[in-house]
Amino acid sequence: MAKSVIRTILSWGGKVLPFCLFTFLLLSCGGDKGKFKIEGSFRGMNQGELYIYDMSGAHKLDTIGLARGEFNYQMALDEPATFVIVFPNFSELPVFAEPGATIKISGDATHLKETEIKGTKTNKEMTAFRLQTSNMTPPEYNQAVVQYIKEHPTSPISLYLLNRNFIQTEVPDFRQARELTEIMSQAMPDNKQIASLAEQLSGLQSLKDGEKMPHFNATDINGKHVSLADMNAKVNVIMLWASWNYESVNLLNQIHRMTTHYGENLKVITVSIDANIKDCRRIAERDSLKWSTVCDGLMWESPMIRKTGLSYLPDNVVFDSQGKILGHSLNYQELVRKLDENIR
Repeated sequence: MAKSVIRTILSWGGKVLPFCLFTFLLLSCGGDKGKFKIEGSFRGMNQGELYIYDMSGAHKLDTIGLARGEFNYQMALDEPATFVIVFPNFSELPVFAEPGATIKISGDATHLKETEIKGTKTNKEMTAFRLQTSNMTPPEYNQAVVQYIKEHPTSPISLYLLNRNFIQTEVPDFRQARELTEIMSQAMPDNKQIASLAEQLSGLQSLKDGEKMPHFNATDINGKHVSLADMNAKVNVIMLWASWNYESVNLLNQIHRMTTHYGENLKVITVSIDANIKDCRRIAERDSLKWSTVCDGLMWESPMIRKTGLSYLPDNVVFDSQGKILGHSLNYQELVRKLDENIR
């Protein structure tokens, strides 16, 4: 199912739009100096497709063909960038790209955490960190991430680790993220990416079950005004999605089926962080989404995201007719259970 969703996303031409806005942008043509190359080999994975996206949102989700356990991939690149390779089991591997560089990836499909990346200093350092922490418990790993960021506040690895472990995660830790961002800001006072991240974090709040849903006002892609006052069904859901994120598109389709099942007892508003509003509109029309979809093209800087506290993909918040939060950041099974419990 997920693989077919990915193929659908590729036909839509989805773009990667992450929270941290690591605007290490690219897009250049020319000789080898303007290209970045990846050579990879994996034991235990004879053929298949991998997916690659950049952390800045500048490039569309792309595929890497794997044959006889090997692949070669290259792209135009004129500035450093952070990419993520997605494997068939949805494990992720960060790759730090530099113009003119060639990196070599080698590993075992059954032990992806032990994958080695050589060719640049940053990738060697990330490999060393990954191997060092591969057997740690989650608390130990988070502490290792904090320590690494404190010791390497100017490294692109730190930006990646901050995003993946304290922001775009099922249980965001905005307090820790703000503290680490402040350390990075002091080390790079003129860095616009860090300044933008610090500003975003200052406006975010963590959602808490049992508390009141924060007020919001927005305009959907059809020009209709929407607000918290409109969400007066027995149970209401606000969901965050993006065309490039296969998990969120999958959950989007499942919520579509839920609205048919629960009828007027369920109201939904979805928020897309696509930069291209036309892409968002095309998907909404393609899937015949009947509810309001908000997409202002501002990505993670959207006021709707700041006000609702949604923080990663896919994210959601469930609340009753009085605005009391019943749950948030739920997966499909948890969401169905929450709706069944509160719609009787």
